[in-house]
Amino acid sequence: MMCVLRWTAFLWTLNSIPGSVGMAVNEQADDSCPPLSVEDHRFSDALDRPLQITGFDLTEKFLLRKGTIMEDLPSFRLGSSPLIKPTISIFPNGLSSEYSFVTIFRVRRTTKKDRWYLWQIFDQSGGSQVSVVVDGNKKVLELSFQGVLKNTLRYTFKSRDLHGLFDRQWHKLSISLQSNMVSLYMDCKLIERRLTDEKDGIDPSGKTLITTRMEDGRPVDVEVRQILIYCDPYMAEMENCCELVQPKCEAKKTFNGTAPPPLVTQQLPQMLSQPVSHSNDRCHCPGEKGDVGLPGVVGLPGEKGDKGDKGDSGEVGPTGNPGHKGEPGSEGQTGIDGEKGLKGDPGPVGPTGPKGNKTAEA
Repeated sequence: MMCVLRWTAFLWTLNSIPGSVGMAVNEQADDSCPPLSVEDHRFSDALDRPLQITGFDLTEKFLLRKGTIMEDLPSFRLGSSPLIKPTISIFPNGLSSEYSFVTIFRVRRTTKKDRWYLWQIFDQSGGSQVSVVVDGNKKVLELSFQGVLKNTLRYTFKSRDLHGLFDRQWHKLSISLQSNMVSLYMDCKLIERRLTDEKDGIDPSGKTLITTRMEDGRPVDVEVRQILIYCDPYMAEMENCCELVQPKCEAKKTFNGTAPPPLVTQQLPQMLSQPVSHSNDRCHCPGEKGDVGLPGVVGLPGEKGDKGDKGDSGEVGPTGNPGHKGEPGSEGQTGIDGEKGLKGDPGPVGPTGPKGNKTAEA
């Protein structure tokens, strides 16, 4: 009898694990979403993620990286050539209206004030179906989607927390798109959440591009480590920021979404005898703090930084007071003789002269 009770508890626990994040065990990805290989350490808790991870690696689709994601993600400096491909080659069966967009990038000095597409899908006629726009001048992020009525839905995020996105450091930007809601995360912190109208799926007959300037369609000089699209809108919230911390979190073997992760099966027996505890740490890095070490050796001088941008023009100052009257100047030198002038006009007729005296005849 005890054995039956334990097996009943075990099966109940197994069925309840994905339910903690609002996903059913029997929920299957549709044909539009292939399995996606990601690292275990990207998630705060192995029990928080679904047993099957699906999606698209745009870093690989655009041939920035080939093969499986490894422990240390290489960075790619873009800007030398346009990054645009037929949408059908990126999303052969389209893309659902609910998904997560996750990327790690940093802007460079020459482009931190540019306005550019981080990602855009447009149809055959050039109409935008979905876009993520980074505006460095206004320090905002703009999202646009196509609604079910084929209308364009636009949302601008202006939080001051986004200003750090333009400090030329590495940042993780995550966007969760649900049917009637969009949530924006930066460095694993929720920035803002908006209610939206219902979004439509995409038409794969057009083109897809990344990191392209809006002004002239030229590639943007930025550095990218990764651009992922999960076919699950909750994945943006589940990810941690281990890639951004120092020291980096311990990397675990890649999980390709085709079988349950080892951590789940290892922890299930313990769950039958003790309550489940969820860690509040977004990054499972090694644990207890050690003793303070000895002072380190003085480091070498750092390299000279880049020249700063030209500052903005200052405001016009107030009108100054009139100056004091100046002292008389010294007497000037005698000038040289001028040239001979032109012949003048005839003068006026003179007055009649006095009458002369009459002379005597001889």
